[in-house]
Amino acid sequence: MYSTLERKYQRIQKELMAGAIALGGVFLIGTLWYRLVEGWAWEDAAYMTVITLATVGYGETHPLGSRGRLFTIALILLGVVNIGYIVNRFTEAIIEGYFQEGIRLRQQRRLMESLTGHYIICGFSRTGRQIAREFRAEAVPFVVIDSEIESVQKAQMEGYVVYQGDATLDDTLLHVGIERAICIVAALPSDAENLYTVLSAKTLNPEIRAIARASTEEALQKLQRGGADAVISPYITGGKRMAAAALRPQVLDFVDGILSGADRQLYMEEFLLDPAFSPFVGQTLQKAKLRSQTGALVLAIRRADGNLIGGPTGDTILMSGDTLICMGTAEQLRSLNQVLVPIGSQTLRKPKNQ
Repeated sequence: MYSTLERKYQRIQKELMAGAIALGGVFLIGTLWYRLVEGWAWEDAAYMTVITLATVGYGETHPLGSRGRLFTIALILLGVVNIGYIVNRFTEAIIEGYFQEGIRLRQQRRLMESLTGHYIICGFSRTGRQIAREFRAEAVPFVVIDSEIESVQKAQMEGYVVYQGDATLDDTLLHVGIERAICIVAALPSDAENLYTVLSAKTLNPEIRAIARASTEEALQKLQRGGADAVISPYITGGKRMAAAALRPQVLDFVDGILSGADRQLYMEEFLLDPAFSPFVGQTLQKAKLRSQTGALVLAIRRADGNLIGGPTGDTILMSGDTLICMGTAEQLRSLNQVLVPIGSQTLRKPKNQ
């Protein structure tokens, strides 16, 4: 499936190619006529055909009879029509910017082919735009998919890598490197489309993390059964946040301040304990001295079996496969990153302006 812009570019390419082939055919017919019917030399036949098609008015290379002149008239008409068609298509291509668009499409295709370990946002509605802003703030590579030309143009204006297509189709996901991506976010307006997107993504890349948007509780359950790793309902989440803003406004402001935005002072990050890289596996938090070494605070530990330990103490033992949820400044987390590996990345994700 090709985007609207790609189809336009391919159409103008085909039309120009067809015009060039037709002009070549007219040239061949004229040359063969003057060579075989009039009995001229190949050089004279080709020269006569060129000056006839170009309508330069140099006159006949050799005298022509009535039959030859009638053929020359037909040859002139064919040449004028054919060259006029090519000029018309070429002018349209320049005015509409198809050649520049072709260059941009080739650059975009090469960029998508080079992407690896990236994120995919399906849908550039209000939800998708906010996700894209957060991803940009975190300086992570991502690509946007949307089927509407208006949304694609908006994404391009904001400087995002975008592909126009149906995110529910395997071909579209393959175009944006689904097999090399680490996470896909299905933020389409329809629950059914989000479900199809998650199913397609998991089929093409079983290891990818799939995040989906759901508008109802029933859709939430179906998306979970369909393989989504996390399902977010804007209405449920929005209701919870409004209640929290009413009951615990300072807590909500603090949490918002460390989870999103490019101007925050504190950050939260996930770190995976891998015995191949971390020397702290098997040690207690107190012995590891992560807090004293880096200044970062370990808020919670998720065991490999899914058990969550909130507020771990100094006696908590670090085990292989543990996920450490840590908080600190950019510098503190950068220091912690020297000994612990963030999930899905070898470097700490941080805003570009830090």
